[in-house]
Amino acid sequence: MATKKPRIGVFKFASCDGCQLSLLDCEDELLAIADAVEIGYFLEATRKPLTGEFDIALVEGSISTPEQIEQIHDIRNRSRMLVTIGACATAGGIQALRNFADVREFLSAVYASPEYIDTLKTSTPIADHVRVDFELRGCPVSKHHLVELISATLAGRRPNIPRHSVCIDCKRLGLTCLPVAYGIPCLGPITQSGCGVICPSYHRGCYGCFGPAHRTNVQGLVRAYQSAGVPEETLDLLLHTFNAWAPGFRESTRSVPEELLSRSTGPGGSGER
Repeated sequence: MATKKPRIGVFKFASCDGCQLSLLDCEDELLAIADAVEIGYFLEATRKPLTGEFDIALVEGSISTPEQIEQIHDIRNRSRMLVTIGACATAGGIQALRNFADVREFLSAVYASPEYIDTLKTSTPIADHVRVDFELRGCPVSKHHLVELISATLAGRRPNIPRHSVCIDCKRLGLTCLPVAYGIPCLGPITQSGCGVICPSYHRGCYGCFGPAHRTNVQGLVRAYQSAGVPEETLDLLLHTFNAWAPGFRESTRSVPEELLSRSTGPGGSGER
């Protein structure tokens, strides 16, 4: 008798779809495991209706509306394993910048009739609402991490996802430390690995796409940069990006900078950088 294939569902909340696209971008890597799973729900790739239960639920996006609270509880009840993918799902995303301000100001600035918009005061990660079994960080999430997660789950082992800081990867690649050599503020010492050190490779300081690393000292790094003369406003802007609402990041700055708020384009907080 044929063994029943594990059923995967991919779900989206407040986000840009980038993490779902990372899954589609796996292409050749997914071919190796495609025959071992059933894609039960994934609107980015198929129009199958949302039915039944799932062995693995991959959830992108933050919770930003009352309706989404109901939806995420429904998904949790249907799923044996729930995995959040990307900065929006794990830390609230850029749209969580509204958590530092009054969302009604954004609504009035963007919508002609804001009274018709039903939204929450905050944008929060999935784990604030339901139990999460595993998190994949990043903006967007690494496609290699996605493949590792699915492969490990099928094999019955824990996914091997790095938790060390970006600095370790810079050392392995022989890159010059930007803060030490050039005085460029960089979040590498407190940011989880996973990006492939793209920014430091091009002489740009890391700005925390993968969120706080394990057991990191965010406030210690902030104090070190302050002692080195880095302006407070520069540090605030550096920490208020993809993972602004992540524990450690949000407690280490005064408030969201006015310069950044003035560039926001709406309640999603997707202003220019």
